Amino acid sequence: MADELLKNFEPEIASLELIPSSGGVFEVLVNGGLVYSKKATGRHAATSEVINSIRDLAGGSTAAG
Repeated sequence: MADELLKNFEPEIASLELIPSSGGVFEVLVNGGLVYSKKATGRHAATSEVINSIRDLAGGSTAAG
């Protein structure tokens, strides 16, 4: 997923950090805001779902648009 995020948002991403966790936790945060939580949904996100959520958060203003 990190590769896809970088491919879609390269101009906007200053850094990308993956933090290993345990217990099946998978969360995506953008600027400190929660974009996706496996714990909340009970399932793993499709990459396209996370990308679309980030675009929605940015108001569709990403270069990859």
